[in-house]
Amino acid sequence: MNSHRIFTRAAWLAGCAWLIVLVPWAHGEEPGAMPAPDESYQSESMHRHRRGHHDQNSVVAIGHDALLAADGRADAVVAILGSATSAGEVADAVVSILGNTRVTGPVGDSAVAVLGNVYVDSAVNGNVVAVLGDVELGPQAQVGGDTVAVGGVVSRDPSAIVRGTQQSLGFATHVHGIDWLQAWVQHCLLYGRMLAFAPGLGWAWSLALICLALYALTAALCPHAVERCRQTLETHPLQSLLAALLTVLATPVLFVLLCITVIGILAVPFVGLALLLTDFFGKLVIVAWLGHRIVKLFSSATLLPPYLAVLVGGPLLLLLYTVPVVGMILYKLLGLLGLGVVVYTMLLHVRAQRAASQPAPAAAMAGASPAPRAPSSAPAAAAPIPPQEAPGANAYGESAAAGTSAASPLASAALAYPRAGFWIRMAALLIDVILIGILLSFTWHPGPFGSPSGTRWHLLVLASYGALMWKLKGATIGGIVFDLQVVRVDGRPLDWATAIVRALSCFLSLFIFGLGFIWIAVDHERQAWHDKIAGTVVVRLPKGVSLV
Repeated sequence: MNSHRIFTRAAWLAGCAWLIVLVPWAHGEEPGAMPAPDESYQSESMHRHRRGHHDQNSVVAIGHDALLAADGRADAVVAILGSATSAGEVADAVVSILGNTRVTGPVGDSAVAVLGNVYVDSAVNGNVVAVLGDVELGPQAQVGGDTVAVGGVVSRDPSAIVRGTQQSLGFATHVHGIDWLQAWVQHCLLYGRMLAFAPGLGWAWSLALICLALYALTAALCPHAVERCRQTLETHPLQSLLAALLTVLATPVLFVLLCITVIGILAVPFVGLALLLTDFFGKLVIVAWLGHRIVKLFSSATLLPPYLAVLVGGPLLLLLYTVPVVGMILYKLLGLLGLGVVVYTMLLHVRAQRAASQPAPAAAMAGASPAPRAPSSAPAAAAPIPPQEAPGANAYGESAAAGTSAASPLASAALAYPRAGFWIRMAALLIDVILIGILLSFTWHPGPFGSPSGTRWHLLVLASYGALMWKLKGATIGGIVFDLQVVRVDGRPLDWATAIVRALSCFLSLFIFGLGFIWIAVDHERQAWHDKIAGTVVVRLPKGVSLV
């Protein structure tokens, strides 16, 4: 029997172990519960033992060890998240998942341990398999099949008999025991928490204290960055959480795109490292924020240095991690929020740098003070777009002959108008989608919009139409209906490169459940993802200002 069949057999036995657990649930019984010891059942059980069919009398344990005594009989002995010990007669198999398997009685089929060790000192008719563990055969061991240790070693007494093959499929580093992991699973994972006051978890507390010390050291080295992120958390909590969700959704897409480009594969390790560091720093910020909140309960005027805030909030957070169910949820939620805080802080920093590097509108207007940005409730107060100053100038005041890339007074003035919100932009987009659908239905039939081919062609034509209209008119037909205009945030006229980049970036905004468009509703500048990539905003013009 080759190694592939051994793996298949081990996987099948592990699946059977789960089925043994799920079948009682389907019948409304408690998992691992033994049938009622009434006389009729005992008679039927003895009859089946005489016939060699033992498909009802199984010993199953979840979260603790499964034990079959020397005078006992069972069809199978299964331990999930625990060890399986059998000294009696087993008709089928002895299996442990995340635990050790010990067999000192006869077994009709196999003895398997997944993430654990196997000890056999009796007759086993089938295979003996340990996945990420060792196999030890005692002097009375008689294995009718193969003996395999995946990620471990096989040791046998000279008197042991193995009729099949003996294989040790070890890795570069040998795996020595998993008692530490079993303790964490039994005392923490099964209770839905990260830490617990239980034997065998000293390594977990040591790791937690080391992380806390690293948090404090990093906060002492980078106090300004920690403080800036903490302020972002207090002023923009919802935006930070949304940034975290978008980051989690966009990460696999980013890795796929990097792998598709082939050369981008070289950047995958660095991107992964950057994400790990961002996650680490985000947890640090959460701990520091918690420390500040604790201190504010006693003195609102006291502002601790970030490293002291970490030392105050860290111990409390570790104690909260020991609360069943709450500990695990809190760990995941705070980690996600910390990631979003760091990402959103970086976005705010980039936006501030871009705003500081933009030329003042007053310089573009030859000394004229820029018009204040008008609120959406008073469009009449906004200054109209100045008339074209030179013959042949386009809608942005750019001379067709000159083709200059300098900031346009018209575009700078348009930046003063209120930003278009989510719903009005979606209404304009809906008009464009309907128009393109009608146009394609009369001129070309790529298929219905819901079909894969039809959807691809509709989106491609819609993107091409948008790039053309943005460059020529500054808005699509739907945008013209609602007095919308696309302008660049740097005040320059909208060129072909910007229009094409914006159109292509719309696919990214649409790809991840349309979250790039939903971003308009929460962004301060009402920018979608494609707006941020292309450096554009959509403004609402006052009534009476024509876009045609």
